[in-house]
Amino acid sequence: MSERLSICSVPAMAGIVGPVLYFVGDLAASLSTPNYSLISDSISSLALTHIGWLQTIGFLALGLLMEIFVAGLFFSVRRARGFHLSIGLLLLCGFGMLMIGAFHMDPSGAPHTIEGAIHSATAYALALLFPIALLLLTPSLKSDPNWRGIFVYTLVAGVLALALTVGLLLLPSLAGWFGLYERIIVANVTIWVAATAIHLLRLSLKRAPKPEHS
Repeated sequence: MSERLSICSVPAMAGIVGPVLYFVGDLAASLSTPNYSLISDSISSLALTHIGWLQTIGFLALGLLMEIFVAGLFFSVRRARGFHLSIGLLLLCGFGMLMIGAFHMDPSGAPHTIEGAIHSATAYALALLFPIALLLLTPSLKSDPNWRGIFVYTLVAGVLALALTVGLLLLPSLAGWFGLYERIIVANVTIWVAATAIHLLRLSLKRAPKPEHS
């Protein structure tokens, strides 16, 4: 058991570093762009600015490191119903982050492009797939004594993600605070990844109990 968890130290570190790199890139790009508002302007519009490469790198790093983290999660949680589907959806979420980084949104008022369509479709797919993945993962976390402590948080994060996605689709207008709403959605994802990765790291660093000598 301890040997298996030690192998998961690297995926755990990936799950911690990915969100940090994303937030650093987003914040640095936001503060370095004149007239950009963290509250009203969308996250994706940063990629169209002179320093947008920072945000692009953040998304690419988050996507790649999330894939590595999910692989570690796969080998460290006891399987219950829905486990394999939840892992598959989380892998798709990591891939979606890569797609968002690679394909930029269309500038406001510009003609629609295939690149912009891919970006938008991926963003909405991510918003839907993430809560489903978490809700499918919760039975496995609840049934595993090593992961039961993070079960309630994962359930809350999944319900919150679903509520935010419904709000994104149903609210008549998000003008004026769309950027903030988007950041709450992304923060819910990245904080869950980081918190779960920290839990995985703690498990992986546990030493095997020493044998008792008679």
